[in-house]
Amino acid sequence: MAVTLADVAARARVSAATVSRVLSGNYPVAESTRTRVLRAVDELEYVVNGPASALAAATSDLVGVLVNDIADPFFGIMAGAVQAEMGAPAGEPGRGAEKLAVICNTGGSPERELNYLTLLQRQRAAAVVLTGGAVEHPEHAAAVATKASRLAASGTRVVLCGRPPIADATTLTFDNRGGARRLTEHLLTLGHRRIGYVAGPAERTTTRHRLEGHRAALSAAKVDQDMERLTVHGLYDRASGYDATLELLRRARGLTAVVAANDTIALGVCAALRDQGLRIPEDVSVAGFDDLPFSADAVPALTTMRLPLHEAGARAGRLALGREPQPPGGVAMVRAELMARASTAPPRG
Repeated sequence: MAVTLADVAARARVSAATVSRVLSGNYPVAESTRTRVLRAVDELEYVVNGPASALAAATSDLVGVLVNDIADPFFGIMAGAVQAEMGAPAGEPGRGAEKLAVICNTGGSPERELNYLTLLQRQRAAAVVLTGGAVEHPEHAAAVATKASRLAASGTRVVLCGRPPIADATTLTFDNRGGARRLTEHLLTLGHRRIGYVAGPAERTTTRHRLEGHRAALSAAKVDQDMERLTVHGLYDRASGYDATLELLRRARGLTAVVAANDTIALGVCAALRDQGLRIPEDVSVAGFDDLPFSADAVPALTTMRLPLHEAGARAGRLALGREPQPPGGVAMVRAELMARASTAPPRG
């Protein structure tokens, strides 16, 4: 038996009119009331009646693309590539073949991520693409998995791009561990043995996987250094890279290299080293991850691991629309490639 608006109102202890106002978003509603209504909608799996065109079919022409921060090139490149796939494929009539891609900026908020998934289910989205690392919290992971199952059951394709696999979703997972290990091995081959690491937020899967790869390389080479002391966590931004580098220099004398968890952090690392009168790479080598567009044009050009973000986003878009066969087991690995450039060199002496 279908859940009705009255059922939601009873669960939330409000009037049906209040539920309607919350769902339409056209009227001011107290935040506590809005939260209670949305929780009831989620618990009862209520799906609002969408436009008439959506009622005639299982899904609408809407595709949701969830990103952490659209201003971050890492997410912007993938989102743009997904959106570019929403047009009619070559050789097919355009009318009716296009989809509308809606970019949902979560700001890294687990609550906002779940809210967007609920909204997309209500709109009977044709597909949902979740990009970037996931928050490592058991309750949140379970909630995302539940929402993915509900979306899939209602006919919505769910694609993960750069996230760990979950049931009922097709996954393009990034080789973060392997790429980070090869990057650190590159520095070890050059002769570095005092290597600092600037990590991202501790609660993100991408952070953990890249840090694990870095430490696996050090352990395999039997490098005797205090890995915890030579690791500083921060955000995935330039300011965090700058501050973390100053902290690393305070903690460790004789540091010869710094690995950053992404290229944006690496820019902050380079700025901090220069401000301390240190030359790159003569005094300290620097390496990043992702190969964002500015990496090759940095001075000196940044050594990094290249992830084919545009290609991965485009493939995620095709998978979301059913225009490409599913990978075996529903999971495919996106490999990272070492781009050795001028910001790394053998340590002096």
